[in-house]
Amino acid sequence: MALISLLLLAALLPQLGHSASVHVGIVNGKVAQSRPYMVSLQVRTQHFCGGFLVSEQFVMTAAHCKYKGKPWTDVTAVIGAHNLKTNSFQRIQLMHSYSHPDFKMDPKYPENDIMLLKLAKPVVNKKIRIPEKDEDFKENITCSIAGWGRIGNNGPTNDVLLEADVTMLSSKNCKNWWNFNNILCTDSHHGGFCAGDSGGPLVCNNTAVGVIAFYEKTCINPPRPYGYTKISAFLPWIKKIMGK
Repeated sequence: MALISLLLLAALLPQLGHSASVHVGIVNGKVAQSRPYMVSLQVRTQHFCGGFLVSEQFVMTAAHCKYKGKPWTDVTAVIGAHNLKTNSFQRIQLMHSYSHPDFKMDPKYPENDIMLLKLAKPVVNKKIRIPEKDEDFKENITCSIAGWGRIGNNGPTNDVLLEADVTMLSSKNCKNWWNFNNILCTDSHHGGFCAGDSGGPLVCNNTAVGVIAFYEKTCINPPRPYGYTKISAFLPWIKKIMGK
């Protein structure tokens, strides 16, 4: 019920006049190549958010994906799936969730939207690297995103993992569009993400640099760029949590 409520909230946000919609399938995508680090977060086998392995025992995702209606014992992480209707993947229980302490579930302020999930057992040789230091990006770099979300505002969800190329905006340009801290932006007129893709990675040069977080009003050609949480801005917190 809580998951349904969150999805309804996301659908209502534009009418309520908020600046960004959270809980956001891959738009203009294609069937993905091998991405063993991808994670589908599920409740009773139903996908609701993406994520990605950043170590043998930790999944990174968006903090707004936290499923408040049920204890996290009801949430499982499906690791390395391509088609969610097959059984060629690992399903692992979660031990603990760590949302960033400064995150607020407020679509007006989608900052600090990052969470780490500790798995009940380790997964070997499937992680993706994350940045080692804080860094900015040049305009027009081609990166990629992937997920099992909707392919449009009212489109169906996907059982098969899709991916799309996206074009990075510079930090300055991103700040001009969204006056938030510690975010990254990609152009809104080509590939993008939609409901169900939240928490997945923004990948540049085989490195996860961002977490899929928010868009404005519509997931197809939104009026402002797609927004991501900038991973490198949270490295001290990430290292602290992963040391537990």
